[in-house]
Amino acid sequence: MDCIFCNIISGKIPSRKVYETLHSLAFLDAFPLVRGHTLVIPKRHYVKVQEMSSQDNADLFEVVRMMAEKVERLAPSSLVAVHNGKESGQEVPHVHVHIIPRKQEDGAGPVHSMFTKRPKLSESEISEILEILKK
Repeated sequence: MDCIFCNIISGKIPSRKVYETLHSLAFLDAFPLVRGHTLVIPKRHYVKVQEMSSQDNADLFEVVRMMAEKVERLAPSSLVAVHNGKESGQEVPHVHVHIIPRKQEDGAGPVHSMFTKRPKLSESEISEILEILKK
């Protein structure tokens, strides 16, 4: 497997490690969007969050929680983001969580600004979606 994050975990590719547990690794993004942009990844290879074991998931998101507090030493807020699959914008097919320091003047805007074509759903469409998600 030629996964850049797996190569970082194995030490084949150097990284600027910030924090590490038995199951997760936090490091500075090599191509940061802003100063302090940090990634948190599981050490086992998973493409999507729903593939993760409960233990790896719990560890990953505990590290995310802890790292968000540390990242917010650089800015008053942070954006915590997961692109879950190629169609969502995931560029590296290995689960990774972005923790991006945010300031009001950074110009990035809210997540809603990413979507210019929003659906107008009928009540029946909403009901159908609700039933699919409840199953």
